[in-house]
Amino acid sequence: MRHLHFETIAPICPRCRIDRSIDSALVIANIITEEGDQIVEGILHCSDESCQIEYPIIDGIPILVPDIRTFITDQWPQLNARKDLSATMRSLLADGAGSDSALEITRQHLSTYAWDHYAQFDPDEPQASLSPGSIARCLSEGLKLFDAELAGPTIDLGCSTGRTTFELAASTNDLVLGIDLSFPMLQLAGVVLRNGIVQYERRTGGLVYEPRSFSVEFPGSDRVDFWLCDAMSLPFRDAGFGLGVGLNLLDSVVSPIGLLQTLDRIIKPSGQVLLSCPYDWSTTATPVEAWIGGHSQRGGHAGSSESLLRSLLTPGEHPQSLENMEIIREAEHVSWQVRTHDRCLVKYDLHLIAARSTKA
Repeated sequence: MRHLHFETIAPICPRCRIDRSIDSALVIANIITEEGDQIVEGILHCSDESCQIEYPIIDGIPILVPDIRTFITDQWPQLNARKDLSATMRSLLADGAGSDSALEITRQHLSTYAWDHYAQFDPDEPQASLSPGSIARCLSEGLKLFDAELAGPTIDLGCSTGRTTFELAASTNDLVLGIDLSFPMLQLAGVVLRNGIVQYERRTGGLVYEPRSFSVEFPGSDRVDFWLCDAMSLPFRDAGFGLGVGLNLLDSVVSPIGLLQTLDRIIKPSGQVLLSCPYDWSTTATPVEAWIGGHSQRGGHAGSSESLLRSLLTPGEHPQSLENMEIIREAEHVSWQVRTHDRCLVKYDLHLIAARSTKA
């Protein structure tokens, strides 16, 4: 966690905001390890005397979720995962755990997202012809939709392993904060940030992986930081960000409309928002009644996610429309691809929307 990001963004206690609807400042209680301007290990705590909950900073990542105790209990294996095991030993453990284990699911997710985010910089990437970097190209297409200069600070919601966060820093002149709820993905992004090295296991098929390690460099990375936060319970005061980006996140949260409302809350007057979505709805992430389209085709929108999202971003068009947001421009068809292993590449057709806040 960079000191500058902490001081500028000034996070608040997520528990106090959820349970008591108050903005209690977080303070740095203990710095255990530092590297330059970054706190690698330390403790934040709530400044309110009736709360004073502690939040850990692990591997440079502050963990800022409302129910911190439950999160630590549930994520204990990932928070304590060893990084010094050989590839041979990791393979043996993965074989023993099996294909449905939490270990294997995490490895697959890391392989999938790290490949798309960074494999184009891997000099030994055997499948460069599959064109990794599609999420960066999606972001580039989205930024072209804005008709005004981008102003920060910028928040990258659902940043995964961090590529879009670095790209946003290269495209803006202010601080950029990437947030995600996956500690392993943020760990990978943190190593890229501090050391300029991408390290991940590239899945070839089944339970077979090959370790990858290579150097990368991104302009503006000194203005980047990564925090673990829940996009549905952001620990930030109102109107603190000039640009909010949420790529392929709407269909991955429990309440897509709640996410839109959260963005509306944290974006400054005249601030801007960029969203993309493949509308790949699943009840594992979002209950059907919370989907934006994708069901109830008997209604006025005939189940169309695109038209319903437009109405939610157009004041007065829908009972739940955001009253302080308007669409600037859209791109209906932007390609995004996800590689799961050597013989599987899944392609999506994204809908991109650029919007602005109309708050006074």
